[in-house]
Order: sequence, then structure tokens, then C-alpha cells
Amino acid sequence: MATFLYKLGRFAFRRRHVVTLLWVALLALAGVGAASAPAATSSSFSMPGTEAQKAFDLLEERFPGGSADGATARVVFKAPDGQKMTDPANKARVDKAVADLRAGSDQVADVTDPYAAQAVSRDGTTAYIHVTYKANGMELTDATRDALTETGTEAQKSGLTVEIGGDALQAMPETGTGEIIGVVVAGIVLVITFGSLIAAGLPLLTAIIGVGIGVSSITALADALDLGSTTGTLATMIGLAVGIDYALFIVSRYRAELAEGHDREEAAGRAVGTAGSAVVFAGLTVVIALVGLAVVNIPMLTKMGIAAAGTVAVAVLIALTLIPALLGYAGGRVLGRKARKELAAREAAGHGDADGAAPNAGTRWARFVLRRPVTVLLVGVVGLGALAVPAASLEMGLPDDGAQPTSTTQRRAYDLLSDGFGPGSNGPLMVVVDGDKEAAARAADTIKGLDGVAAVTPPTPNKAGDTAMITVVPKDRPSSKATEDLVHDIRDTTGDDVLVTGQTAMNIDFSQKMNDALLPYLALVVGLAFLLLMVVFRSVLVPLKAALGFLLSVVAALGAVVAVFQWGWLGSVFGVEQTGPIMSMMPIFMVGVVFGLAMDYEVFLVTRMREAYVHGERPGEAIVTGFRHGARVVTAAAVIMIAVFAGFIGSSEQMVKMIGFGLATAVLFDAFVVRMAVVPAVLALLGHRAWWLPRWLDRVLPNVDVEGEGLRKELADHTGRPGDPDADQERELVRV
Repeated sequence: MATFLYKLGRFAFRRRHVVTLLWVALLALAGVGAASAPAATSSSFSMPGTEAQKAFDLLEERFPGGSADGATARVVFKAPDGQKMTDPANKARVDKAVADLRAGSDQVADVTDPYAAQAVSRDGTTAYIHVTYKANGMELTDATRDALTETGTEAQKSGLTVEIGGDALQAMPETGTGEIIGVVVAGIVLVITFGSLIAAGLPLLTAIIGVGIGVSSITALADALDLGSTTGTLATMIGLAVGIDYALFIVSRYRAELAEGHDREEAAGRAVGTAGSAVVFAGLTVVIALVGLAVVNIPMLTKMGIAAAGTVAVAVLIALTLIPALLGYAGGRVLGRKARKELAAREAAGHGDADGAAPNAGTRWARFVLRRPVTVLLVGVVGLGALAVPAASLEMGLPDDGAQPTSTTQRRAYDLLSDGFGPGSNGPLMVVVDGDKEAAARAADTIKGLDGVAAVTPPTPNKAGDTAMITVVPKDRPSSKATEDLVHDIRDTTGDDVLVTGQTAMNIDFSQKMNDALLPYLALVVGLAFLLLMVVFRSVLVPLKAALGFLLSVVAALGAVVAVFQWGWLGSVFGVEQTGPIMSMMPIFMVGVVFGLAMDYEVFLVTRMREAYVHGERPGEAIVTGFRHGARVVTAAAVIMIAVFAGFIGSSEQMVKMIGFGLATAVLFDAFVVRMAVVPAVLALLGHRAWWLPRWLDRVLPNVDVEGEGLRKELADHTGRPGDPDADQERELVRV
């Protein structure tokens, strides 16, 4: 592989005009396709195999036109002090609001009159209008949302307190600010790392091009493949992350090859042949993690994972072809002014390599770890183990409007409903009875006798009389453990013909589905990546160490998330409005995203160590060499990713805030504790055994030559320079 990539890098460098034009043409083609394609819709969210989904499907069949999965809104009214909502003037104002909502949009399916639906609190101070829409929250038009908010604004003019809850006002969280902050920080870190604006600009430029092609392609195909408006979100985040990382690795290796005295074309070929091999396999691990989301069996997640995997593939191809092409345009300016002077001085002195360069921070740190491997290993493992303790108390769910900032109308509506009708009114359960009136009446009576039930409405039959709906109001808030227990109690006591659904039940089933899929997903992703890394490193213990270290960092990050968002530790620092269950997608999402990035750092750092080891260095020397060349680049890549993810912590959306915090923390732990401390400590303790591979397995596994052993031998044969140590001796060293 290294030889093929070496030739590809040199070809891209020589034919830079053609390669650059091809990528620009692809970007333009994808952009035109995105601009001319029909707008993406929000494909219906479904969870095959869950009870809540079966109930929705039954409602669609037996209550045609009922918009079971449509968006909902609750316009909550509170009377001024000393007044009641039943006062004639206030009742007239609410009646007008009901009429305005019914006439406000053709997307409205139903509007309930609070006085007819018994939606007035016992003390008469609070009432609410329940609005059902024909489309889900993401498909509502701006005109429909405007009509909803305008109704509330008009009602407020009469002195009533009016707030609006539900998912009708829900919109995609704005992530532009977080991405901009991440790109700005990335630029600063790259300038500091490279000391050259040209070298710093290349990873940013190519990452943006890659994301542009990936996301534009998703947009262009969205209507044809029913991808939905949220599919590009994960692709943008991951594409930006790996795009910067991969380009950073190639540019860094190119600069190192220049410093060793190679001409620019040769340096480009060697950079792609060596660092490019690491990029290919790092990219494959990310693709495995993303495509593996199909294990969860939620169509929306599967599509998001495949789309993001496609964007990662584009990032890999760009790193292997467009980067060397652009390096051809950059000339010597890819090196900083100081580096150019040092290179010129070495060439004038008659030697072009930098072997005698002073030790850098990576070298000094590696030597420190080699002197105290046991201490470093214990501190790293025990520290992460302590941080992981809260993860044992992990409770998964989906945050409700009670987790919104108090400045939002959704949160204020949530609080008004809780005060007037009880916390459970914010998440009523919809019970569907597949049977006649008698079956529905029996189910209603059974549910009334369960703990945790605040109210049960009379069954509402369909026209055929073979199905009925019952609304159950829990005593506790939607995201509480008590409400989850109530859903399970209803399902356990009412028989197979009674199904529980509604947003609250959907959230509970979603969380359960995520929980059930976590272990199979981990087994698939870590197992396939283990096999892949075994091929890369020609070792059993190095991939095992990589996988165990990753699991340790992810569990520690989950522990930090639980401590902040579930227990409330330092909650005020991170703007946590209300503690509650951890978002059910969080563990799988962290595994998928962080695993890819962690393997990036592992592959780039350790392949350089193996490269040095295969070419004759002792295990300790190889560790120092790997850190001398790779530590600064991995550090820069990790700081960039932490900045990108941390930019989302400032979001007003609790879910986005949680994702940003969790991913930033996981990258921090994995890059700086596991990869920078635990990995060299373990390798130092293992010595030659780290690179052990059974002879039979050595014969079975394909030799992809990631470290460039075959490439260097071939180059030595062509140039007539002294070659590497004898190949048989090197292979024997690997087996020791």
C-alpha cells in the first residue's frame, strides 16, 4: 500500500493542475446538484419493533387523518391575579384564540376548546389549548409557526400570561456559531503548530472543501433517498473533524521529509506513502464506527451514519490527492521562516537531515514516561477509573421542555402546566386499545388503579368501533423514572391488545432501544477495528491496548457527563438548567465519534513508532521517535477537536450542550491521558513483546506495509543508497 500511495502522492504533486481542477469541478457539481434538488423534508421518525411504533401504525390505520405522528402545541393561559380563566372576558379571549388557530394554517389538524375538553385547572387560574398538526415539527412551515406565536402575542395584549409549549416550535439547533469558533481555534492552533500561514491554511481549506462536497451531495440526494433535513448534521461535524486531522498528518509528514533533505516531489510522495497509509486505516476505523450505527435499527440513525461515512471517505481521498497537489503550489512557504533558514543552513553545511535537532517537548515527555512507566500508567488508569465511577449511576432518557432555559416560552409553558395541572400534564400517555368498547373500558379501569396515575380520560372510539384511544396523565414529569415505571406497568397489566405510545412513551422506547444496541454496537465496532489494527500494526497486544484504552476514556467521559448533567455537579458552570436523565443517544454517539478520532491518534502516533522499530530501533528508542515526530501533531489535532466540540457547550439546547461537553471531555481524556500517557507506558513495559504476532497469524494476515518497509527498500534499490537492515532480521525482531 505504501508504494502505491507514494506513487499517487508524486502523481498528484506533478499533475497538480489536473487534480485541483477535478476537485473544484466535483465541488461545483455537488453545489449545483444541491441548489437544484428539491428541498429536503424531515422524514418520519420510526423505530421498527417497538410498542410505541406499533401503536402509531395502528392509529394511522384505524384513525385515518388523525395525524398520530404530527407536531403538537400547547398554548397555555394564566389569568391575572384575582381573576380566573372562566371569567367571561378571559373566556372570550381564549375562544378567539381557538378560532384564530383553526384558521391560521392549513397544516392544523385539530384544535381543542379547553372549556369543552376540561383543560382548565381546578383553581380556574390556568387553561390550555391543545393543537395537533398534520405534519411533524420539522416539516411545519414558517407561516404555520408564525400563526401560532401571533395567536399567543394577541392574547397577551388582554393582560393574560400566554406561553407556548410542545414540539411545534421546535427547530434544528443552530450550530453555526460552534462551528465558526472551532474553525477559528483550529486556525490559531495550526499557525502555532506549523509557524506558517500557508501550512496552517491547507488543512482548513481542504477540510471545508471535503465537507462542502459531502454535505452538498447529501442535500442533492436527500429527496431521492429520503435522507431528511437532519442527515447532514453528523456529516458536517465528523467531516470537519477528520478533514482537518488527515490533512494535518500529511502536511506534517511532508515538512518532516523536507527537513530530511528530500526534494519537494519526493517529500510529497513519501508523506502520502507513509502518513497517507495511516490516514487510510484511520479513515476505515471511522467508517466502521459510523456504518455500524445500522445495528441500532433506527432508519434515521442508519442514514446519518452512512452519509457521514461517505463524507469521511471524501476527506481521506482529499488528503491523499488534493493535499499533495496544493503542496506543489505552496513551494517552500509550507515551512515557516525559521524552519526555512535552518534547512538552508543544514544544506549549506552539507547535510540535509534534521537527525541532530534538539529534543522537542514530545521527546522529553516520552523519555519521562520511559523512566517511570509504572507510575504514569497507574496515575492515568486510576485517574480515569475514578472519573468513570459516576457512569455506574447512568440513567438514560430524552430531556423534556423542563430542561430548556427559563428564558424560553417552552420552559415557561412547562412550568405553568406543572403548577396548574401537575408535572405529568407535560407528557400525557396515549393508550391505544385494539378492541371494542368493553375492552377499552376494562383497560381504562385497570389503568386507574395503577400507582403514578393522576388522571385517565374516557375512551374515544373510532368510527368502526374496533379501536379506542385513552389519554393517561402521569403524576410525575415526562423524563422521570416514575413515569417510565408507569409505562411499563400499563404494558405489563393490560394485555397485548393495549399499546402505550405518545411522545413520552416513544422517548422511553427509544432509550431502551439504544441501551439494547450498545453492547452489540461496541462488539461490532471494536471487534472489526481490532482486526484492522492487527493488520496495520502486525501485533496482537497493540490493538488490544488501543481498544481497552478507548473504552476507559469513553467510560470516564460518560462519568463526567453523569456528574454534571444528572447529578448537577458544576451544573451552574456549564449552564445546566435542570438535572435529569442522560440523552439516550449519548453512549452510542460518543462511541461512534470518539472511537474514530481516538483511532486516528492511535494509528498516526503508533505507526511512527512501529516504523522506527521495524527499521532497527530498540522499543524504547522507537517510542521516543514516535513522540518526536507525532506528539505535536496529535496534540494540535486533539486541541482543535476539543475546541470544535466545546463550542457547542454554549448552546441553549440541553441536548446540544450535553453532546458538546461529552465529546470534548472524551477527546481530552483519550488524547492526553490514554494516547499520550497510557500508550507509551504500556509499550515501554511490554518492550519487544508489544510487537509480537504468532507465526501462523503472520502468514494469514495481509501485509499492507503501512510503515513503508517495502517502500524504503524499493527506494534504496533505485537510488543505490544503503538500504535498511536485512528484511529477515526485521521480521524476526517483530516476532520476538
